[in-house]
Amino acid sequence: MAFTISKGPVAWLTNAALQGMIGATKLLPHSARVRTVGAIMAALSGPAGYLTRAVDNLAMVWPDMPAPKRKALAKEVARNAGRTLIENYSHSSFGALARKSPLSGPGLAAMHEAIQTGRPVIFLTGHFGNYEALRWALLDQGIEVGGLYRAMANVYFNAHYVRTMEDMSGPVFEQGRRGTAGFVKHLKSGGLAVLLFDIYEKHGVKLPFMGHDAPTATSAAELALKYDALLIPFFAIRQADGLTFSVELDAPLAHTNPEQMMLEATQALEARITRHPDQWFWIHRRWKSHRNRGRAPELLD
Repeated sequence: MAFTISKGPVAWLTNAALQGMIGATKLLPHSARVRTVGAIMAALSGPAGYLTRAVDNLAMVWPDMPAPKRKALAKEVARNAGRTLIENYSHSSFGALARKSPLSGPGLAAMHEAIQTGRPVIFLTGHFGNYEALRWALLDQGIEVGGLYRAMANVYFNAHYVRTMEDMSGPVFEQGRRGTAGFVKHLKSGGLAVLLFDIYEKHGVKLPFMGHDAPTATSAAELALKYDALLIPFFAIRQADGLTFSVELDAPLAHTNPEQMMLEATQALEARITRHPDQWFWIHRRWKSHRNRGRAPELLD
């Protein structure tokens, strides 16, 4: 999660408002809390600029979709983002639900085999559903999963958001020289970790994503090749009740070359977006085209 405004009075006020909302809604039971924050985000998506960005991205990818449908879908995207935000601040209640998330797919057996042999595993996903459900579901089996995260630009919000990740399963490492070194050490010891790959990467390889080139980081594939780690795409899919998840683990990607591996990971994400378009974060400036108007803060990077 990164914010356009990094510090100063506006950033401080933004953080204060978000913390106030989080603190107030945490007084509610979990189901009411998640639905409330989702509704708030959907309602504020227009004034905050998220609605415009999501609608523009949808129009670029699916130009034949009627405008009212694009707007309605964009609101559901914001709703899912709000639910994800408050879930990640609700360790005990969200964890209790997410621990029960069913795990399925060929990647599950491959993961267990890797654990038995001490081989590292990198779980790869996008900003889809709530990606943290995997970590909770594996924790229920006694399996800790670490993660590499990108610090938020809003320094005030970043300080406490990082603590929410540290309170979950497994160690977390900030992108950068020191954090990456810790992440590599974790992998070399046979650890398991999650990486998200669907954020705009200025120096990334241009890969087709939803019909348009998107600069994509290849670091996950490079790490998998260098340290002989399994690279398993996974997707935590929010269920119809809006509160629970099922987690699909695809077969490990064949070790070929970084560009081909990330192309296959991108295709796996595309397939889930096509099936569940409201669960991917269209509010991101994934392509950074002229269509990505507005200066809305980046959510949940």
